[in-house]
Amino acid sequence: MSKIMWKPGTFIYPIPAVLVSCGTFEKSNIMTVAWTGILSSKPPKVYISVRPERYSYNMIKEMGEFIINLTTEKLAYSTDWCGVKSGANVDKFKEMKLTKQQANFVKCPMIEESPVSIECKVTEIKDLGSHHVFIADVLAINADDKYIDENGGFDISKCDLIAYANGGYYSLDKKIGKFGYSVQKKKG
Repeated sequence: MSKIMWKPGTFIYPIPAVLVSCGTFEKSNIMTVAWTGILSSKPPKVYISVRPERYSYNMIKEMGEFIINLTTEKLAYSTDWCGVKSGANVDKFKEMKLTKQQANFVKCPMIEESPVSIECKVTEIKDLGSHHVFIADVLAINADDKYIDENGGFDISKCDLIAYANGGYYSLDKKIGKFGYSVQKKKG
């Protein structure tokens, strides 16, 4: 095997493609973010990276909160559209026929069509160059009850989540193992 070296860049793929809702119920916006993730489990902390020139940037900075809405194959078109259109010019909820849903702890609306909406409170903003990172505490996770299994757990295989990689959106096809399966004792 031979590898070709490229200049430094962003090439950790696949990554989640999420819809971030911000603002208030009356004046809200949605933006697509692919640079997001988990920072800590105790306490639960996440981040999103946003360019300061984005319309949503100041909404999030001023309010200090946002919602990460996971995306599905059915939401792929809306995910892309919300990433290329500016909320300064269009009402993305209206144009994409997405439903605002009241959150429990933040003023931002959740996206009802999303299988999971994560309410976040900003604790820190870091200027890292082209993007600023909003570090946030997770205040609540809101999961659509149709994806909850008989044991009360979230069944991710039912919601057709998508990921982003190198300019494309991809479906997450199937589960190929579970945590610890490589060292699990074989039955029999």
